[in-house]
Amino acid sequence: MRRAGLGEGVPPGNYGNYGYANSGYSACEEENERLTESLRSKVTAIKSLSIEIGHEVKHQNKLLAEMDSQFDSTTGFLGKTMGKLKILSRGSQTKLLCYMTLFSLFVFFVIYWIIKLR
Repeated sequence: MRRAGLGEGVPPGNYGNYGYANSGYSACEEENERLTESLRSKVTAIKSLSIEIGHEVKHQNKLLAEMDSQFDSTTGFLGKTMGKLKILSRGSQTKLLCYMTLFSLFVFFVIYWIIKLR
């Protein structure tokens, strides 16, 4: 009969611990699996968040492009208006002053007439 020496009949890495090393190994594996799953869920959450941010950025860029085109059209409109005002200001100042005086007198008489009728 042969005596079992150190390491004979015992799985490698388990030298007389009677399964204690394997239980520590499985506890570490379980902890690693738990941490891996936690990390996986966090990565999934970050991925979905970054996708949502990407969609929001595309939407905001679209709105900015629309605003840019609206500002361009407004700038053109204001430019035309300023051009017309320059043309108007180059004209006769006395004619403009006469129209303003007549309009002021008309408004004054209308207000006077409304007050007198009360």
